[in-house]
Amino acid sequence: MPELPEVETVRRGLQPAMEGSKIRKVEARRKDLRFPFQKDFVARLEGQTVTGLGRRAKYLMADLSSGDVLLMHLGMSGSFRVVAAKTKAALGKFHHPRGEDRAHDHVVFHMSSGAMVVFNDPRRFGYMKIFSRDRIDDEPLLRGLGPEPLGNEFEAAMLARACFDKKTSLKAALLDQRVVAGLGNIYVCEALFRSHLSPRRLAATLATKKTKSSPGGEPTDHAKRLVSAIHAVLNQAIKAGGSSLRDHRQTSGELGYFQHSFQVYDREGKTCESPGCGGTVRRFTQNGRSTFWCPKCQK
Repeated sequence: MPELPEVETVRRGLQPAMEGSKIRKVEARRKDLRFPFQKDFVARLEGQTVTGLGRRAKYLMADLSSGDVLLMHLGMSGSFRVVAAKTKAALGKFHHPRGEDRAHDHVVFHMSSGAMVVFNDPRRFGYMKIFSRDRIDDEPLLRGLGPEPLGNEFEAAMLARACFDKKTSLKAALLDQRVVAGLGNIYVCEALFRSHLSPRRLAATLATKKTKSSPGGEPTDHAKRLVSAIHAVLNQAIKAGGSSLRDHRQTSGELGYFQHSFQVYDREGKTCESPGCGGTVRRFTQNGRSTFWCPKCQK
């Protein structure tokens, strides 16, 4: 499933075609994706201007002139492509070539910018939902999400407080969207490696023990290193256009290339890249997912 850098890359690619443009026509070619479309789905979109295109965790969010918000999730195989109205030539695509099968073009937005924005989803795990902006705090899909890892709120003290007294592993805590929103398996593995912290380490070790003056504990050096590593790996991945494994492509049609910068993910059996380490990258299953790490330098 696409993680934060891939979704942010999608957002930036769609922005020129959608932001500031009116949705002239919507084709919903199915009654559902992962969930049924709302009965007034098309009616609430047509004639509205996209005043902003944002991202929250792994969701794309289009603000509309009506005060509604269109929430979009890519699911496992969802992709967008932008088609020029004059030539009908694809200007950019996301995801695996299976997304080029027009039989899986399920939603088409005809924009006043002169572009068609097409959502293609072979497996139909993606979904779209419209809700009122003034009810965003009550939206079940967004309620309870933690801070954005690239936002001002996410810093060492906040992470330490969120992990204080947690009995779970550090990796499990970082994958918990209530602790921090948008992180997934790839970037958690990479950030833990860069901060030299074991994925098996208890999450509670990011905070000192409580005292009278600090009942929630203080951030340890581990927490500070980890936050710095998360910032660095996400910014680097976004700059690279995300990671292309099976699915992700940029709007230009090119593959994201952060996978060439993986230091630990999908490198089982290879020599650790930490200077002077000489260890071997290992893989084990943790909470149903593959974890890649170097036992020698991640303590």
